[in-house]
Amino acid sequence: MPHLFDPLTLRGVTIRNRIGMAPMCQYSTSGDGIPTDWHIAHYGARAAGGVGLILLEATAVEARGRITPGDLGIWSDDHIEPLARLAGFIKLQGATPGIQIGHAGRKAGTARPWEGGQPLSDEQGGWEIVAPSAIPFDQGYRIPHELTSAQITEVQAAFRAAARRVREAGFDVLELHGAHGYLIHSFHSPISNQRTDQYGGSFENRIRFTLETVAAIRQEWPEDKPLLVRLSCTDWLTGGWVVEEAIELARRLKGMGVDLIDCSSGGSRADARPPLGPGYQVPLSEAVRAGADIPTATVGLITAPSHADEIIRNSRADLVLLGRELLRNPYWPIQAALALGQRDDAPIPAQYRRGY
Repeated sequence: MPHLFDPLTLRGVTIRNRIGMAPMCQYSTSGDGIPTDWHIAHYGARAAGGVGLILLEATAVEARGRITPGDLGIWSDDHIEPLARLAGFIKLQGATPGIQIGHAGRKAGTARPWEGGQPLSDEQGGWEIVAPSAIPFDQGYRIPHELTSAQITEVQAAFRAAARRVREAGFDVLELHGAHGYLIHSFHSPISNQRTDQYGGSFENRIRFTLETVAAIRQEWPEDKPLLVRLSCTDWLTGGWVVEEAIELARRLKGMGVDLIDCSSGGSRADARPPLGPGYQVPLSEAVRAGADIPTATVGLITAPSHADEIIRNSRADLVLLGRELLRNPYWPIQAALALGQRDDAPIPAQYRRGY
């Protein structure tokens, strides 16, 4: 039975333990989508701290798909070299470099959180946003432009081009962001998708954008490298996307060459009220893992080493992703190994061993 510090192999990639860094936006580029020294220090510290899989923050496949003007981008070949430097540095620390690509859809064009997080007007540097339907995310947000079928094809081409750039930058894991009310999830949810064409209405139509996008990405992504998809497995809202739909979508994705479902939730509307608490999303991971027979990752207020280890040992997920806890403590994995009596598995850099 695996434990938290057993390696995890997906296709031709072996991750040194079952601890991942959840994608967390830093909003710290100068507006061109190019990573800075902040990103090297931020991700490098967690890689040196023993994380198995580093998943870079949501990286926009189009400039209009940024959440804020400070988001990372992968919409241009100019992004390849600086991202390659970042992937290489992560790999040097013994971690597996991964990246999440996405499009913010109707939640794009806002200020950085520490600048208020409000939707930006044209005068403040905002831009036109797009979505499956012309329904704003919340009061004060722009009404998004409803994508035409031809424009949907153009966005999917941007995802495919992004996958090619990820490959050329040397990342070993690619994750597609299909959660939290951003563009892909907004196609899934009846709350945000009220189209009447082949991309709206029935479950089959609402998942069409995702399946077509995954097919396009798989044409660019190497066969020996894993492809992950992050899903919001429920909207936590009456009339919204539900876990049974997420399970069925996961089954379809597995058949298309997706290797792991990163199970999250919520984000389709501001008034959702998830049952917050340590590991509150673990039952979603457990349900998708069992129902779709596919490896899963779980995330959400997991802070205790014993809790993370229990999730793996009891086959509730194959990978535990940490978010805020890794912001507070980059060396959580090393400390967790020691706390769990797995000193031989503690991923301590040679430079730090004298401290232990």
